Amino acid sequence: QVQLVESGGGLVQAGGSLRLSCAASGRTFGTYVMGWFRQAPGKEREFVATISPSGSITSYADSVKGRFTISRDNAKKTVYLQLNSLKPEDTAVYYCAARQGNLSGNSYLYNTWGQGTQVTVSS
Repeated sequence: QVQLVESGGGLVQAGGSLRLSCAASGRTFGTYVMGWFRQAPGKEREFVATISPSGSITSYADSVKGRFTISRDNAKKTVYLQLNSLKPEDTAVYYCAARQGNLSGNSYLYNTWGQGTQVTVSS
């Protein structure tokens, strides 16, 4: 089982960029599908992006496609989320999560979660 710790959140103006990192512990990181999700105040947690264990396959929510990029470095046991062209509606706590199996945007299928990192986009 892996443990996950996110970092890289912060306050940024609309149109700006951030890079989130999710560092994992454990020897089997390279076997996990990794996902990024976010939750804004008063809203349900929503899917952002997911990446296959090898990094060769990715999938994005329509709301972030073309602006966000998910990647991973299995040697560093880290998954990244590059956030570009940020909008105020991207404001949320961002979580990374891990699962073994197929790519999925369903948060209920992920059984390991980090503590989250706050992203705030000002207009």
